[in-house]
Amino acid sequence: MLDNDQKTFLIIDDDETLVMVTSRALSKRGFQVFTALNGDDALTLCEQHEPNFISLDLKLAEETGLHLIPKLKQISPDSKIVMLTAYASIATAVDAIKLGAHQYLCKPVDADQLLAGFEDDNLEGPSSATVSDQPISVKRLEWERIQQALQNNDGNISATARELGMHRRTLQRKLQKHPVKN
Repeated sequence: MLDNDQKTFLIIDDDETLVMVTSRALSKRGFQVFTALNGDDALTLCEQHEPNFISLDLKLAEETGLHLIPKLKQISPDSKIVMLTAYASIATAVDAIKLGAHQYLCKPVDADQLLAGFEDDNLEGPSSATVSDQPISVKRLEWERIQQALQNNDGNISATARELGMHRRTLQRKLQKHPVKN
């Protein structure tokens, strides 16, 4: 488990309940916790405290957490960032890691799972991954493709719909649904 002696933790998420619960759990584990509900507050807190650990939500109310990763790393290069999301996709996971995130986890996670995401021995590489015998469903492949196209078009729904050859409203309906399980 992580050595949390004099460690600081920044939680960036627009879900106030999740922030409160996670903050309380990390405080009980000895962390000094700071919380931000938006990107501006997060950058200010990061500058003031240079946290050791940062949990960052992918979809904040008005912005994407992906755009915050380089800014946070510039302010506090030694901080480890774990990206959290309820809408996981391979495209966003790859982007998060390329931008400097230490790990990418799917919500819901508890404090122990979150802390485990910061441990270096979780990054053993492809050999530690398990391969499923079940092929990925067509619906899941479609979800992944939509997420990749959306990422390529910086979240622009119209441009993404054009790239995918579908009507904008159809794409919006598909995006309102939760991700498809494998």
